[in-house]
Amino acid sequence: MDKTEPDWALYRSFLAVLQEGSLSGAARALGLTQPTVGRQVEALEQALGLSLFTRSLHGLAPTEAAAELQAHAEALAASAAALLRAASGRGAELRGTVRVTASEIIGGEVLPPTIARLQQTHPGLVIELVLSNRVEDLLRREADIAVRMVAPTQEPLVARRIGTVQLGLFAHRDYLQGRGVPKNMDELSEHLLIGYDKETAFTRAVRARGVPLNRGMFTLRTDSDLASLSALRSGCGIGVCQLPLAARTPALSRVLPGAFKFPLEIWIAMHSDLRSNRRCRVVFDALAAGLTGYLGG
Repeated sequence: MDKTEPDWALYRSFLAVLQEGSLSGAARALGLTQPTVGRQVEALEQALGLSLFTRSLHGLAPTEAAAELQAHAEALAASAAALLRAASGRGAELRGTVRVTASEIIGGEVLPPTIARLQQTHPGLVIELVLSNRVEDLLRREADIAVRMVAPTQEPLVARRIGTVQLGLFAHRDYLQGRGVPKNMDELSEHLLIGYDKETAFTRAVRARGVPLNRGMFTLRTDSDLASLSALRSGCGIGVCQLPLAARTPALSRVLPGAFKFPLEIWIAMHSDLRSNRRCRVVFDALAAGLTGYLGG
């Protein structure tokens, strides 16, 4: 006799325990009671004939079987969320949910004015904005629309190149008044520098262009671009900033413009299956127009 296929709710609880590390954390995240989550995880284990978690001093530790199932459970969760977003937009009025992912800086500093205009024009729209510097997988429907700083390579995507934004070194004028302005890249070693904590593809690309940046140079290290921007605006030192974004803060002054300039492409993409989806098309075009305006100053 064939096994009964486990209910999606069981996978949802399993995934929540994986992400939260405990039954209590998963219960809070799902709005359920801890015994309910525990029963659902046990039910999934029985249905699959697998042991998914072992108890440890730090909570529940996933077994090897659980680790192998995680990607599949995440794909189920993404598909379920995409299904709900698709169902939310039925009807004549432009309404429903569109999930947008963008980098911290673009999502936190650039897109909100465009989203505000969208909401004024189409009050039935709900925007889910995910700030993430990792490349969200549009093919798995983790998001409907993605703003990316690299060219999309997956064939089933509709992509539009918005343009190029320039990066430069900036510092608050109060900092420069107190510490002076560096005359060359070598003098940066005499200054407070804001930079990364962990290596990324971007930092390696900057170094490949002949800019000798390394983790040991930085007196403030953070992997959050928003934290780095806030530190720059607060006068914590010299750091990297997009030129049109720096222009919004008159107190920021560019340093070493001839020695440090780095172009970064901006792309917007969505799955080709959503091309005929009216609300996704409207949001896609609005974001493209807003980003074009941002690059134009």
